[in-house]
Amino acid sequence: MREYAVIGGGIGGCSCAALLNASGKDVVVFEKEPYLGGCASTFERNHFAYNAGATTFCGYSEGRVVKKLFNQVGVVPHVIESDPAIVVIQGEKVIPRYKDIERFINVLNVHYPHPKHYEFWHLIKNITTEFYETDGYYYSNASWAQKLYSLRTFYPLLQKFWNYLFRDAKSFILHFYANIDPDFLDFLDAQILIVTQAKSDSINFLNAALALGYTFESNYYALGGMGKVCESLTENIADVRLSHPITKIEKLKKGFRLSTSHYEMDVKNLIMGTSHFESSVWFTSDKIKKYYRRYTSLNNHQSAFVLYMNIPNTQEFYHHYQIISKITFPYTISQSLFVSISDPRDTELSRNNTLSITASIHTNTSYWLGISDTEYKERKEILSRLIEASICDTLSINKDTILRSFAATPKTFGRYLNRTQLGGVPMNRSNFLPFLPSNDTPIDGLYQVGDTSFAAQGWPGVVMGSFNLLRLLDE
Repeated sequence: MREYAVIGGGIGGCSCAALLNASGKDVVVFEKEPYLGGCASTFERNHFAYNAGATTFCGYSEGRVVKKLFNQVGVVPHVIESDPAIVVIQGEKVIPRYKDIERFINVLNVHYPHPKHYEFWHLIKNITTEFYETDGYYYSNASWAQKLYSLRTFYPLLQKFWNYLFRDAKSFILHFYANIDPDFLDFLDAQILIVTQAKSDSINFLNAALALGYTFESNYYALGGMGKVCESLTENIADVRLSHPITKIEKLKKGFRLSTSHYEMDVKNLIMGTSHFESSVWFTSDKIKKYYRRYTSLNNHQSAFVLYMNIPNTQEFYHHYQIISKITFPYTISQSLFVSISDPRDTELSRNNTLSITASIHTNTSYWLGISDTEYKERKEILSRLIEASICDTLSINKDTILRSFAATPKTFGRYLNRTQLGGVPMNRSNFLPFLPSNDTPIDGLYQVGDTSFAAQGWPGVVMGSFNLLRLLDE
């Protein structure tokens, strides 16, 4: 019987598997696709490479959790620093989110002059720095007793951020600025939505501050694609099984039996690097299915529509842009596009003197599931052309030079990633910590990592969850 099996080779699965392996544990990783990364994978099509979704690598600096992960595992990712972390384009306004706060505020004041900017953005930076320098807390969900005991460890966080935890972000911002340009609020909301999967009117100010403050941290571009970062994490693990979909999981008296189309494997501990909203489909146990149903209400069916493009390498671009429109795009729930463009030095994503583009926008699964094939294709074509035109117009790309263009919908991600909901659990006020899933469960030997469990989305949040899991396993 194997000691640990990890199902899913996304950020969470790769992180926890690497940490377990580094601590001397026996671990095997199963990934249904021929590559690692999940929502942060890099795939090939027609001899070109693309980042599937996630393209921003942050938290990799001294004293931060992602750097701690790579140090502990003993590998170094192939990355280059990206500054500005993102360039926000809102009509005629072009606002780079520089790491240097003074440089950023100077640009911001050109487009949105306001005497409170200095105070507001320094508050954002201070909250972000203090938050990531606070540690010692953990979260358990194995039982109510363990949950309540673990929540006591959050007292230092409560002490520091009490004033922001229970303050509505939008009302805080409006009160802080006294008078505010509505377009500036759209500027803030577009960036908040990327990180929290919600806007300022439904989250607390602490979460809003962390969403706005990540650009003051070091951000990086992953050479070779984001999937290469996940590959580097697992390079020291002897047993990583790609193209190995699990078909069934049975709960044994002690441990679990995993079934593939060719063989079975018994494991003592099972770590699901999958979404809480789709994990139950593999299990035969009614008790485990009931556990996952407990979190059904957290599924907001929010997802992504992603357009992939290739263009000739004839222009200079930043790595990341956010294009904010005046109107919501059809079949989406957003006015903003997040556009990532490959670095010319990237020999994988910028093959044959071209650039690879990944452009994503928030949508709802209801626009793409349960409709006819004809309607599905029509919606996909309409939205693809609108996004393509927006990118070309905003970034001065000649549409006739586009070499190829294709798109992915929630239906596509369901086929390849076994999940239609993307982005994890929205960090809104109703999703309060005691009611969120942790990395342990009441089921003996069953654990969970990823963006639907503690702590949150993105590299820092998911990696925090992997460290949280290791702490729980060591108890």
